[in-house]
Amino acid sequence: MAEPVEDIPVEEPEAEVEVPKKSKKKDKQDRANYPLKVNYCGVCSMPFEYCEYLADYDKCKRWWEEHFPDFFERAMKIGDGVDGEGDDPKKRQKRGGRGVIKAKKQVEKSKISVGRVTRNKKKFVTVVKGLETHGVSLKEAAKLFGRHFSCGSSVSGDEIVIQGDFVEDVMVLLVEKYPEIEEDDIEDIGKQKR
Repeated sequence: MAEPVEDIPVEEPEAEVEVPKKSKKKDKQDRANYPLKVNYCGVCSMPFEYCEYLADYDKCKRWWEEHFPDFFERAMKIGDGVDGEGDDPKKRQKRGGRGVIKAKKQVEKSKISVGRVTRNKKKFVTVVKGLETHGVSLKEAAKLFGRHFSCGSSVSGDEIVIQGDFVEDVMVLLVEKYPEIEEDDIEDIGKQKR
């Protein structure tokens, strides 16, 4: 049989350690009163903190100023101090705005060279170079050639490669479709090898 277990005495602490209590005034300031009362905008139906991220921010500001003027003033004072915007509008990027727009390089107009390159023994491709100097988008021109000649057309580097022998047709099409290109600007370089 099992022997009865003796009661083990529990040691009690000799002295209690006093924890300094926070002052009641500071404690009340740190705590939020629940349930929280959140005011919603009448324009966008969002809390004030989220209105600035929406498109109608100016309308929201006017609505908050009319309906909650004291809250609006406090929020604007806090917002001005935190953002650090100041008077310089250049520091802050506008939402949805474009970044820095790069200026296009001015390139002298050079001759447009159109040539025929042998792909296989009996197959050719037409190569067009120099279109970008006349302000023509290579991608759009390649699409135009592909649709007009019902063949494959692609941009590779600074030239357009058209599948098939279309040298004379390309020269005529360029003058018709792009008024900034004159007939004297187009040069036929004939047969070439890659």
